[in-house]
Amino acid sequence: MMTQSDLKPALPTSAELPCSDDTPVDNEDQNFLPNFLLFLLNTIWANRIDWFFGVDMGIYHTTGVNPRIPVVPDGFLSLGVDRKKQGKSRKSYVIWEENDVVPILTLEIVSWTPGGEYDEKMEVYAKLGVLYYIIYNSEFWRRDGHQPFEVYKLVNGVYQLQIGEPYKMPEVNLGIGRHQMVLGGIQQEVLTWYDLQGNRYLTAEERAERLAARLRELGEDPENL
Repeated sequence: MMTQSDLKPALPTSAELPCSDDTPVDNEDQNFLPNFLLFLLNTIWANRIDWFFGVDMGIYHTTGVNPRIPVVPDGFLSLGVDRKKQGKSRKSYVIWEENDVVPILTLEIVSWTPGGEYDEKMEVYAKLGVLYYIIYNSEFWRRDGHQPFEVYKLVNGVYQLQIGEPYKMPEVNLGIGRHQMVLGGIQQEVLTWYDLQGNRYLTAEERAERLAARLRELGEDPENL
């Protein structure tokens, strides 16, 4: 006797699916800021292998009209999945191959070409069940009638705008917010992680600089150690 599942078409495998929608980013922050968050997570969670942070990577799901059409956030975080899938790097995030684990957080960075961040993508992520949706809009927030940094939380299937920055996410055991810092000799604003007490996680370079300063206070020359 045939069941309902027997009538459903077989879902494609990750090997059959492209890694993204091949839409190029139109400003460097769309690549840099998610990668900054990823590299910092590699330090914060260096001893954990149960998370994955994707950058400009397709998320394939079954809540849309076609499972072969991905949604592609600028960044996303999933918890409770292998850091490396079967020991290898992912080319896409296929939810039905990840034990149906939906990302807990997605990030969109608004550019001069509006990409549906406040409507179409918000609807997709809500239907998918993404708990936190973050929109960073440092340049065009006035144009769009929004704030530069917004965090939405899914409550009863609807995204509600949250308050507070850094915004603390106990389900992730992290906070997120903006910070001004010098990178490569250039002062700029980044998105970065905080602990649940509101303390910013330092980069490896900042930790090294603080250690060197402490050694100098103790009369040691860090260059000669």
